[in-house]
Amino acid sequence: MTVEAPTGPPLQLNISGMTCAACAGRVEKALNRLDGVTASVNYATERAWITGMPAGRVAEAVAKVEKAGYGAQLHDDADDQWSRRANEVRVTSLRRRLLLAAVLTVPLMDITIVFALVPGWRFPGWEWLCLALAVPIVTWAAWPFHRTTLRNLRHGKVTMDTLVSLGIAASFGWALITLVLGIEGGSGYWLGFGTVPAGANSIYLDVAAGMTTFQLAGRYFETRSRRKAGDVLGALSRLAPTTVRVFEDGYERLKPVHELRRGDTFVVLPGEAIPADGLITSGRASVDTSMLTGEPLPRESRTGNTVVGGTISTNGRLQVQATSVGAHTQLAQMAALAEQAQARKANVQTLVDRITAYFVPGVITLAVLVTGAWLLSGAELSQAFGIGISVLIIACPCALGLATPTALMVGIGRGATLGILVKGQDALEASGRITTVVLDKTGTLTTGKMTVHSVTPLTAFTESEVLRIAATVEQGSEHMIGQAIGREARSRHLMLSDLVDFDVHPGRGATASVDGSAALVGNLAYLSENSVSGLQPLAGPLEQVQSSETSVFVAYRGELIGKIELADTIKADAAKAVAALHGLGLKTVLLTGDSDAAAQRIAAHTGIKHVYSGVLPAEKAAIVRGLKDEGNRVAMVGDGINDSVALAASDLGLAVATGTDIALKSADIILVREDLSVIPDAIALSRRTLMTIRINLLWAFGYNIAALPIAAAGLLNPLIAAGAMALSSVLVVYNSLRLQNFRSTRDHHAIREASGVRGSPG
Repeated sequence: MTVEAPTGPPLQLNISGMTCAACAGRVEKALNRLDGVTASVNYATERAWITGMPAGRVAEAVAKVEKAGYGAQLHDDADDQWSRRANEVRVTSLRRRLLLAAVLTVPLMDITIVFALVPGWRFPGWEWLCLALAVPIVTWAAWPFHRTTLRNLRHGKVTMDTLVSLGIAASFGWALITLVLGIEGGSGYWLGFGTVPAGANSIYLDVAAGMTTFQLAGRYFETRSRRKAGDVLGALSRLAPTTVRVFEDGYERLKPVHELRRGDTFVVLPGEAIPADGLITSGRASVDTSMLTGEPLPRESRTGNTVVGGTISTNGRLQVQATSVGAHTQLAQMAALAEQAQARKANVQTLVDRITAYFVPGVITLAVLVTGAWLLSGAELSQAFGIGISVLIIACPCALGLATPTALMVGIGRGATLGILVKGQDALEASGRITTVVLDKTGTLTTGKMTVHSVTPLTAFTESEVLRIAATVEQGSEHMIGQAIGREARSRHLMLSDLVDFDVHPGRGATASVDGSAALVGNLAYLSENSVSGLQPLAGPLEQVQSSETSVFVAYRGELIGKIELADTIKADAAKAVAALHGLGLKTVLLTGDSDAAAQRIAAHTGIKHVYSGVLPAEKAAIVRGLKDEGNRVAMVGDGINDSVALAASDLGLAVATGTDIALKSADIILVREDLSVIPDAIALSRRTLMTIRINLLWAFGYNIAALPIAAAGLLNPLIAAGAMALSSVLVVYNSLRLQNFRSTRDHHAIREASGVRGSPG
């Protein structure tokens, strides 16, 4: 089999044939035996993520999976027909087998139960009629369980399907033996309490048939629900249109979207989805971004504005020049991040996988021991056998294997539709335990669009000369302050000199040669370190020379020549977002390199009571670590290069999508939506997801712990055990799907629901 590898890691394989979490663990172990390979397999998504796999060894990985008894195919994001076809075939097969099993099981159970309870109604050969009805059920209908069991036994392994197959085979086998050999058994069991008259040996035929039907029903609804959960995760991928109107030579030509190239001009009509990221060259429209960022209102876009692929032009015709196409668009990258998030397992899932690996053989051993104990205590063989089957079935941990991955998958998918991109399941898990949120000021709580409010000459230089020298130095800076000074200089039509010998010191200032002489732009401390003269009149507390705005000082030829005052605009929803965080019981901290006066102004407006100001980039990480040492679980929200170290040092890093690449790489969660309510949304969704996981695990563990003693005590009919086990898996998946109903914390009720804490710590 020839398979070509994709160009970028990680390699993804679609896996078929997995029926439980133990199967995923087996595939994972098989792949990890390959030299230099690290693999992670997710049962919920039926996908394997492989790193360290050279292009020439992909066929080897596929062969390894197939040798383990499963199917594998290279995953193709653009055309994943194999995965969809495999899922559809599985659902169709389960539906057909379930229909046949249900049609035959209903009369079989009616006959066996009625005739078992009323011996006078029995007629000669009624047991053989029951046997004829049961044979198609326990063979063809139950074949998926038997096939998986046989395949795994060839490899010396057991799974949850092994328990089901053994239960079906044992129940049917015992009924067949008693009928063929004419063994008259004692009393049977019905609904766990009360006995049926002697001679009702075929009661175990309805146990085998009912067990098969219940398990098929559970597997069918579980498979459909998992596909629905996967659809939530893959919703981003389906936002992009498949065709595009390319504008060429004055005409519009409809083409497949994969033929669109960067630099092409395309047309978007009212109501159509935008096929790629681009710059509007003509037209005006309200663009609906809600499906991509969670923004509730359409955004007015016109010539010169940028648009993102996957959003919808609601009421206007746009002519757009493509700037990013294919896998390079923001939509494609978001979808890729959401997919890759499934490759990183949560800590709780790793623990559950280890438990599941030992659980199945443990259950088989327990069933044998319980059967033996009942026989030694003097119970009849049929009674002891039935109790052993009940133990075998009731303890099957299918729900345990689904509890965590389904909740995380739906949670990550719901987050993506709200503008919250989670890089990994472990990040979602960590964010649910956060106690303190550290917020950067510029670009996070404020717009980051600073403006110059005043230019004050302090020597013989004029206002324009001070601004021109500062703007010349800041030509090489990407900082918001430098860009604001540059914009002000351009607005005054000042002619800047060429930039020479530029050097930047983050958080302090910058230097350059202007017209052959050294110029410095920065804070007072930076100028003092460089022995700038003229600082003496400014001696005293820093607050005396810095207002609530940001002050930048300009030195030229070793002398202080002026001061520039700038201010940043606080985002309109900053105060509401901070209040929402407080409503979730979280402590908020403002961390900024700006002056204390500027920081206090922001804190007073937003309601933040804990402020760290004048902090250098290297010190930000130290403060985050200090908060962690105090016992806080810290989330850091930032967007710039200065925040990257702090993002990495925190328990959870959140970066706004408008931030720099290095900030996004350092973050665990990327916030796409522009309004700040996305921050409490991320925390609240994480808490809700963790709560769902806990409920799922509580049910899965509690169900097994409570049911095992009941079954071992002989109080649980095997038929009821089969139904309860199947129902538990469906309930776990259904509970996870409820995460789709999560609402933004902009709704006060959602805040109260997500919070388990009362009050506002500030």
